[in-house]
Amino acid sequence: MAEALLYGEREARIMAAREVGNLNTKQKQRLADNGVISPLVSMLHGEDYDSIEAALFALLNLAFGSERNKRCIAKAGATAAIVKILIEFKNNESLVEMGLAALLILSSCSMNKPEIASSGAVQLLLELLDSEFPIGQSTSHQAKFDIISTLHNLSTSPQTIPSILLSGGLITLIELIHEYDNSSDLVEKAMALLESIVSSSEVALSQVCEAGGVIRMLVEAVEEGTAACREYAAGILVLICRRCRERYRVMILKEGAMPGVMHLSVDGTWRAREKAKALLLLLRDCNNGGGGGSSSSSSSAERVQFSKNVALEEVMREIDRGGRSGTCVRMVEEMIAKLRT
Repeated sequence: MAEALLYGEREARIMAAREVGNLNTKQKQRLADNGVISPLVSMLHGEDYDSIEAALFALLNLAFGSERNKRCIAKAGATAAIVKILIEFKNNESLVEMGLAALLILSSCSMNKPEIASSGAVQLLLELLDSEFPIGQSTSHQAKFDIISTLHNLSTSPQTIPSILLSGGLITLIELIHEYDNSSDLVEKAMALLESIVSSSEVALSQVCEAGGVIRMLVEAVEEGTAACREYAAGILVLICRRCRERYRVMILKEGAMPGVMHLSVDGTWRAREKAKALLLLLRDCNNGGGGGSSSSSSSAERVQFSKNVALEEVMREIDRGGRSGTCVRMVEEMIAKLRT
């Protein structure tokens, strides 16, 4: 097989590349050590579908589970070749999906991230993700998931976030989250990427704060998303509220965030409960006293608000103690009922 890949004619190389998937882990590593990665990468530069497909298949198999092979594949020039394939074969769904899968697995190697981030791949990935671009209108669900996963891998590289911002990537992510149901795996992955970006960049956080409809989108995700999605959305709301508490606290409360956040504080994952608790502390009204209004209706409203504040403080004390007992859950449910009246 190694001989065919190194010295064989076109058909022999294609057949050998397709056989790589049938090898066990040790056989694959022995094949890579025999120098087949460079000829496989050279096959990516061809113009015919069969050679490119077979080479991508073989490289994916060699890369899987081997950091050394991921690095060798990237060093052999695979990143630029894959970007070229995504551009030139944009209408071929199969090659696009295989190319994106290859880029995803290569981006999971920390040593490859700077090269991929500086290759022009970030802008291309965002165009494939954005249905406003012709290239993005036929992108499949799996391809979109792999794109977001790749961008998430790359988000730890310093070059990536400026590229995402310059390419309008935040708006693309926000529009994608709006487009899909909150229970979707795409929304969960996009929310994770969004939290990663805004937690690393003040510029990104500022853009998200000013984007229309984002707070409502995040509040809905806290209420309706998957367990992980609720956690990421709560984390973003914490960052937004910390940026300017008095401004964004009111906006978050107006979108009806409290019931969802309180539920999350007792039934979310450990990280989600910590984020929900931090958000509750930012949202709570520290002024529990009345305002001394003159009219009876004003006084009545103040008494109702005071009652809610007292109940909220009682629930917060239980949450502060780390309570997840039936008593705490019942207190939260009672508080949510009060908030909705």
